[in-house]
Formats: sequence, structure tokens, C-alpha cells
Amino acid sequence: MSPHAASVILIAAALAGTVPATAARAGMIDTSGLATWELCAICHSADGVSRMAKFPKLAGQRPDYIAKQLRDFRAERRHNDGGPMLTNAGVLTDEQIDEVVTYFGSLPPPPPADGALDPRVAAIGATLFNEGKLEAGVDACVTCHVGRGRPGVLAPRITAQHAGYLQKQLNDFKNGDRENDPRGVMRAVAEALSDTEISAVAAYVATLERQKGVAP
Repeated sequence: MSPHAASVILIAAALAGTVPATAARAGMIDTSGLATWELCAICHSADGVSRMAKFPKLAGQRPDYIAKQLRDFRAERRHNDGGPMLTNAGVLTDEQIDEVVTYFGSLPPPPPADGALDPRVAAIGATLFNEGKLEAGVDACVTCHVGRGRPGVLAPRITAQHAGYLQKQLNDFKNGDRENDPRGVMRAVAEALSDTEISAVAAYVATLERQKGVAP
């Protein structure tokens, strides 16, 4: 692994609180022999079930979707807070991306969120997820994010994801802070949803089980 990649690992560790930010310098730890996915595991966890909502759960995610996001970060078509993913993805080769997505895509799906939702929140979320918001031209989430989805659409599996992460992505699409959705589909969806609806559907989706290899 190059000194640059080692530095990236330490920077990511600092962001995750593993080491002090002031100590994030290349050469301070031995990174020889590390698999590429271990860099990602600093924030996303070795089991792909991240402990913080700012980092998405990658376990059981579609490998082709993860690959697209990594390539988008590498090409600066997608950005995130503070830019750590641009830096991390920027040092990956296509072969290393394949290694990362194969690893996380092969892991067992993450568990859904614990706890019952407020009935009103659950009702709003379930309606959007299963039926959509037809008066605003918004299809149900299940149209693209469940089963085989809509032909030609590369949509992620979103069930059992952190509610906070889903809410932030919808808000980023709505605010124009995220623009790497093909044909602007998610931007149009998010713009048609109120803040209450975004919060509700994110909370609801987080409570749903993710089936490995199929479903959302």
C-alpha cells in the first residue's frame, strides 16, 4: 500500500474517532498486508454494519451500486461532508473497487432498526414506501428499491439502512447538494416531499428487513 493510501487510512480513522486527528500522518502504523476493504471498514465496520448514521451500512448492498458510488466519488461526481470519500476513493484502482464491492456485497444483510415508530410516522412512511405520492408524480419506493426494481435503474437496497443517513441523502438531493442520480430521478422525488415526509419515510424504511441478494 502506498504512503498516500496509508495516510488516507489514518485520516479516515481520525474522522471516525479511532485516532486523534493531529496524529493522522503516514508511516505511524504498519498498513502492509491490509486488504483494500479494511480501509473502508474503519468507518463502515468490518461487518458492513456501521455504528454511526453518517456512514451507510454496506452489508448486503448491491455491488454494482457501491461500485458506481465509489467511481462517482473518485471522479468528483459525488461529494460528501468534508470530502473524505473523495480522498479515499481517489486512491482506489478499478481492481480495488471490485475487491471492496465484492466483500461488502457478500456480507449478511444488516438488522433493521429496533423500536416501534409513532403510528402517524409509520403510516406516512408506509404510504410513501408502498404507494408513493401520486398527486406529486412520485412513485412508490418499492418501484425501484425492491426486488429487481425498475429495468435500467441502478437503485440501492435501502431497507435496514440508518434512518439518519437516508434522511440526509433525501435532503441532499432536495437541496441540490447531491447530483449523481441518473436523469435527476431522486432529485425530483425529494423535491416533491415535505420535510415531515422525508423524515417519516426514512424512519419507516430503517425498520424493514433487508433480504440478501433480492429486495431493497
